[in-house]
Amino acid sequence: MSIEKNVQVVKDFFAAMGSEDKQGLLSLSAEDIEWIVPGEDWPLAGTYRGHAGLAGVLQKASEEIEMTYPEPLEFVAQGERVLVVGVATGKIKATNKAFKDDWVFDITVRNGKVMKIREYIDTQALARASELDASPRL
Repeated sequence: MSIEKNVQVVKDFFAAMGSEDKQGLLSLSAEDIEWIVPGEDWPLAGTYRGHAGLAGVLQKASEEIEMTYPEPLEFVAQGERVLVVGVATGKIKATNKAFKDDWVFDITVRNGKVMKIREYIDTQALARASELDASPRL
């Protein structure tokens, strides 16, 4: 596929995520999709595989995090790779703590399907927002 078509697949993928269109996301994703979310000590960290993993991470995100994307996304592409640059703000529901996350998604598109997503995110900001307040010491 052309670079322009790969970018369009990624734009369609993000639009489907934004509108919570599960069927649209699945139709744009390879059956063996892999989504890597780095970090520790925050709800979404982990590696998710296949359509079940994709559905699982999206369900987890809707349950655990409130998030908005206030800036327009930037798309940079070469060959099968599309980098998406953006910023998200929100809060972790369990702690009610806010965060700001400047991020880049490195997405591989092959044969018109999203094959792999590797996030580069502010794991420290997300982990801090996920920390429960310590109990006062006596």
